[in-house]
This record gives sequence, structure tokens and C-alpha cells, in this order.
Amino acid sequence: MVELLPQIRNAVRALILKNDAILAQHKVYEDGSERYVLPGGAPKTGETLLQGLQRECHEEIGCEIEVEDLVYIADFFKPRETVPPTKRQQVEFIFRCHVSETYTPQNGAYPDKHQKDVVWLKISEIENKPFFPRAMSKIISEYSQTSPVYLGLID
Repeated sequence: MVELLPQIRNAVRALILKNDAILAQHKVYEDGSERYVLPGGAPKTGETLLQGLQRECHEEIGCEIEVEDLVYIADFFKPRETVPPTKRQQVEFIFRCHVSETYTPQNGAYPDKHQKDVVWLKISEIENKPFFPRAMSKIISEYSQTSPVYLGLID
């Protein structure tokens, strides 16, 4: 049986689109597996969601972002590598953001542990990439500028 940890973690993500591409972190793990994720992470104690998102993007993708709107909220039960296996509930707040027109994808000064690089991925190709969480590739492919949407549980 997989146990759920009692804490709920808030996470903020930046949905950064440019032309027909999305900005993503490329992560590579010790076993050679890889995944792509939206920039972001957990706000620190005392930070608002937007302050946490600004800090995380500065650390991970090396630039300031302009936050436009909250576009999605989703629950996610993130698997954790523990013995026995556990999951932590995350509430994902996904904001539509912009970077400077002159921004070149790069790791920030404090990239995530497994972060290899930052890349522009063509939206038409993301469903064939190992995006995490898996549902995110479909959500991004179907993105339209509508009101914020509660997505429910994603995997």
C-alpha cells in the first residue's frame, strides 16, 4: 500500500510560451531517465505564490519573469522515492508568464538537482516527450487563454 504524507505542498509553475514553443527544464537522472518540467517549485515560508515563482524562475532558468495570469490549478499526488513508497499531495498553481524577447534558455545560478538544461520545446512535439507530470503535456497542447481552470487530479 502506498502511504500519503500528511502535508499538502503548494507548488507554482511558469507556463512560458513563445511562438509555437514552451520553455521547459530538462532533467536527467542517475539511471539515465529524463523528464521535462515547467519551471517553478514551492514557495518558501513567508513568500506569496508570485514571490515564490519569481524566485524559483530566477534560480532555475536565470531570468526575471513577467506574470500574466493564473491559468490552471491542479491536485497532484507526487510519488516519492521512500521505503515504503509514499506520495505527497501537491496543489499546482500554473501561471502564464513571459520572459524578455532577448532571453536565451540557460540554467540559473541554482538549478534543480537533476536539471541538465533549459530548452524551448515545440508544442506540437511535447506529447512525445517525457513530461512530468504526464498529464501536463496534454494540458499544454490544449492550452487556450481562458479563465483559470481547476483541473482536479492530474497524473
